[in-house]
This record gives sequence, structure tokens and C-alpha cells, in this order.
Amino acid sequence: MQYEYDDQNIFAKILRGEIPNQTVFENEHALAFDDINPQAPVHVLVIPKGPYVSLDHFARDATDEEQLGFMRAVAEVCSSKSIEDGFRAISNARTHGVQDVPHYHLHIIGGAQLGRMLPPVG
Repeated sequence: MQYEYDDQNIFAKILRGEIPNQTVFENEHALAFDDINPQAPVHVLVIPKGPYVSLDHFARDATDEEQLGFMRAVAEVCSSKSIEDGFRAISNARTHGVQDVPHYHLHIIGGAQLGRMLPPVG
């Protein structure tokens, strides 16, 4: 699969400092910030600083250092927020996955009892 990155997407603009955000955590390879439309008491987006479109693109093409830095950012978000009773990590990809922004991002959602992710099929 060929991945075409649009450097005008909202997350690219946030990374360049063109759009403000509520930073939760940042390291060399990732930025975590509060979602502007939270779906639970805790709703943080973690994005890599590199130009990756989706989880599979990031998993295939990001360096080991980028992947480790990203996962460390996820760990920092989880330990800094009140989600010790559990959380959900969601990554939407492309059209059928209902990905709204074409820059890989992981939603960390928690702080309350969450319902089932998807209704049963059939």
C-alpha cells in the first residue's frame, strides 16, 4: 500500500505550532494533547511527530526509536491521567475505520465506565 501524507492536516499544523493545543506530554518522537471534542472525562490524542498516515504505516515505516518514543508517550499519558480503573486505546484507519485526520493518532479514553466498543454482529 502506498501512503500519501498531507502536511496540511490539522495535526501537522499542531506539530508546527500553527494551531494551539492542550499538551499533556511531549517527547522527541510524540505529542499527546487533550481532544477538543472529548468522548469521556479523559480523552487524549497521542500522535507521532513523523509524517505517518495510519497505524499500519507507522508500524511499517517508523524507526525503532520513533516507535519506542511513541509508546513511552502512551505510557506517560496513562500514568499521568486518572485511568487506573481502565482505559480504551483506539486508532481509526482510512475510510472504513472512519479516520477523520490523515495523521496517525491514538485515542486514550477513560476516566469512566465505557460501554461496549461495537455492538454484537448478527
